[in-house]
Amino acid sequence: MRSWHVEAEQAEFAKFYQSARDDCLRIVLVNVGDQTLAEDLVAEGFSRAWASWRKVRQHPVPRAWVIRAALNTHVSWWRRRRREVGLDGHDVVAPADGGTGLNRPMTAALRRLPARQRQVITLRVLLDLDTETTARVLGISPGTVRAHLHRAIAAMRSEFGSAEGPAPDPEPIGLRRGWAPR
Repeated sequence: MRSWHVEAEQAEFAKFYQSARDDCLRIVLVNVGDQTLAEDLVAEGFSRAWASWRKVRQHPVPRAWVIRAALNTHVSWWRRRRREVGLDGHDVVAPADGGTGLNRPMTAALRRLPARQRQVITLRVLLDLDTETTARVLGISPGTVRAHLHRAIAAMRSEFGSAEGPAPDPEPIGLRRGWAPR
């Protein structure tokens, strides 16, 4: 016999899953570059979220928890896989089919960023998390988040440039509005 509490938790998780799945998939896909692998990782992230739902629902940004779980799973997968012997190009991952909601040049540019910069820019820009939350999710300091974001945006600007000519140097992090020297 099911209790009302378990059914309420299942309904709450199902609602969370429906609202968060596409965002989580898009961000993980940008980070790993393979649609099938991204779907598997997101499924694993959601299964871990369900197993720890009482803890996850208290998290400030449960979507970020799922993304972090998926990316951690990818790191574990990569560590196991790097010991395998290649098959002369037969094990090359097929390029993503563009299911990110971003255009191909943008996705390709994001994939060329170093992993930490890519993680920061996807959480800050695509998931719209603030600096403090991004820092907590990634386990780094807010200053490190700002530095990675600054470098990632500078790299993206230099790659795409602007219609008027080359991209200007991005403003220093400390000189953004509202900042005053001590």
